[in-house]
Amino acid sequence: MLKKFVNSLQIDLLKKHVGPFLFCFLTLMFLLLMQFLILHIDQLIGKDIPLRVIFELIITNLAYMVVLAAPMAVLVSTLMAFGKFSELQELTAIRASGIHPMKVILPVLITSITLCIGLAWFSNDLLPEANHKSRSLFIDIRLKKPGFDLKPNEFYDGIEGYIFLVDNIDSETDSLYGITLFQEPTRSADEAFIKAEKGFLLSENSEMLSLYLFDGNMQKFPATRSRSKTTVEISTFKEHRITFDLADLAFEKSDPKRRNRSDRTMNIQSMKIIVDSLSRDINNHFKDLLELRNTLPSLDVSELGSERKAVQNDDVQDTVLNTNSLVANNLENIAEQKSLFQATVTDLNNYKASLQNVQASINFRKKARNRYLVEIHKKFSIPFACIVFILLGAPIGIMTKRGNFGVAAIISTVILTFYWISLIQGEKLADRLFVTPFIGMWTFNVVFSFIGILLLIRLTTEFRLKDLFSKND
Repeated sequence: MLKKFVNSLQIDLLKKHVGPFLFCFLTLMFLLLMQFLILHIDQLIGKDIPLRVIFELIITNLAYMVVLAAPMAVLVSTLMAFGKFSELQELTAIRASGIHPMKVILPVLITSITLCIGLAWFSNDLLPEANHKSRSLFIDIRLKKPGFDLKPNEFYDGIEGYIFLVDNIDSETDSLYGITLFQEPTRSADEAFIKAEKGFLLSENSEMLSLYLFDGNMQKFPATRSRSKTTVEISTFKEHRITFDLADLAFEKSDPKRRNRSDRTMNIQSMKIIVDSLSRDINNHFKDLLELRNTLPSLDVSELGSERKAVQNDDVQDTVLNTNSLVANNLENIAEQKSLFQATVTDLNNYKASLQNVQASINFRKKARNRYLVEIHKKFSIPFACIVFILLGAPIGIMTKRGNFGVAAIISTVILTFYWISLIQGEKLADRLFVTPFIGMWTFNVVFSFIGILLLIRLTTEFRLKDLFSKND
C-alpha cells in the first residue's frame, strides 16, 4: 500500500512538471525567435528572398534555441511543481508517513538526466549541421543584392551599370514620370545620360526587365583614343527601350558542403582532431624556442684585420677599452671591440625578434585551441544545467511554498541571469587565456550543484552545516 502511495506521488509530481515545462519552453522559444527576427529583419526585407528560404533559415536557427530554452524551462517548471507540492502540504504528509523525500525527487532527477543526455546528443549531432546550414544561408543572403525597388526622388543603383532617379510614380498604372537614367560605360555600351518625361516597366520574364521611355533625350559619351578630347552625341527620341538583366538580383542558394566550418558548426570528434593538431604545433614551437640560444657572435679574423688596418691608416691610437667582457678585453684595439659589440647587439635583436615571433605563434594557437575546447565543454555544460536546475530548483521551490508562475518567474530570472553571465564571461575569459576552458564553462554548474545538494540535505535530513563546526558534548 505504501509503495503504491509513493508511486502515485512520483507520477503526480512528474505530471505537475509537464504543463509548466511545455508552457515555459514554448514561451521561451517564441521570445528567442522574436529576438532573432528583430536582430536580422533588416537583412531579410527588400531583397526578394523566397519565402521557403526564410522558413528554412528560421527552422535551422530553432536548433540553438532548443538547447537554450530547455534548461530554462526545466528550472521554471521545477520551481512551480515543487512549490505546489509544498504548498499543498504533500511534503509534510510523506514525512509523516515515514517516506524519505528523496524517493519523490529521484524520478524527476532521473528524468532530468535523460533530458541532459538527449540535449548533449542533440548539441553534438544535430546542432552543428543546423548552424552550418544557417551560416551558409546567412552568407547567401548577405551576398544577395536588393530587389528592384524604385522610389520617388531617391537614387537607385541596384542594377549594375545603371543609376535611376524618378520624380513621380503612379501607383495605379505603375507609370513613371520625370525619369533620369545614368548609364555607366561597359564593353557593350557607352557612358550615357538619359532623360524622359514618362515611361513604364514591363517584366519579360523572371530574369529580364524592360524599361520603355517616351519623349526624351540622350547624351552619349563614346570612348575616344585621345584623353584630352571628349565626344558628345546628343539625340532625342519619341520612344526608347532598355532591357535589364535581373539575373544578379535573383537569390542563389549555395551548397553548404562547399563552405568552411567554424567551431560552432563542428561536432566534438572534428574539434578534437583540430585541438590535437594545435597541441602538436604548440609543442613543436616550444621545441623551437628551446633551440634558440643567446650566444656571442663568431667574428671573422680577416674582418678584424681589415678593421685594424683601417684604424692604422687613419693614424688613430691603437688602444683598448676596459670593459666587463673578458672576450672584448682580449681584443687588440677599439675597432675589433666595436665590431664585436655591434655584431652582439644585432644578434641579440634577432634573438629577441625570434622569441617574440614564437611567443605570438604559440599564443595564437593557444587561443584557437581554447576556442575549440570551450565549444566542446559547452556541448556538455549547457545540457548538464538541466540536472543542476533540478538540484537547485527542487529545494528552493519547497522552501517558497508557492506554486504560481509569478514567484517561479522571479526566482528563475535571478538564477538564469547569474547563469548566463557566468557562461558568457567564462567563455570570454577562456578565449583570452585567463582561465581554462573547464573552469570557464563549468564554474556555475559546480557552484550551484553544491548549493543545491546542501539545500537538499537540509530539507531531507536533520544535518546542518554548523554541525561540522560544533563540538560534541
